[in-house]
Amino acid sequence: MFKVSKEFSFDMAHILDGHDGKCQNLHGHTYKLQVEVSGNLVTEGAKKGMVVDFTDVKSIVKDAILDPMDHAFIYDTTSERECKIAALLNELNSKTFGIPVRTTAEEMARFMFNCLKDKLPISAIRLWETPTSFCEYRE
Repeated sequence: MFKVSKEFSFDMAHILDGHDGKCQNLHGHTYKLQVEVSGNLVTEGAKKGMVVDFTDVKSIVKDAILDPMDHAFIYDTTSERECKIAALLNELNSKTFGIPVRTTAEEMARFMFNCLKDKLPISAIRLWETPTSFCEYRE
C-alpha cells in the first residue's frame, strides 16, 4: 500500500464563540492543508504506476474545499453569535461558509475529511492553523 499527499494553502477568518482566550475575537489564518490518499498502484492505462493522479486530487480539493472556503468567514451554524456575524457579512456581499460544528482545527479537519471521503481514497487530513500547530484526522 502506498500513501501520497498533496498540500494546499488558503486563508480563512473565524471566531471561537465562548472561547476563554483571544480566539473569541474575529481573526484569520493562512491554513495549510495536506490531503493524504492511500491505495495500491494503478496497474494499467494512463495512470499506471500511480495511486492517484495529483491533478485529480487538486481538482477535487479545489471544488470541495478551496473554492467555498478560501478567503471566507467560516462559522459555526449552531452559534447564534457567529450566525449574526455571517448574516452581516452576507449583507455586505462578503464570502461566508457555515459548518455545523465549532471551527476549531480539529472539527474543520474532520469536516474536510468527510467532504472528501466519497471522492478520494483519503486516509488522512492534516490541517495547519499556524506554521507550528496542526491537527491530523483519520477515520
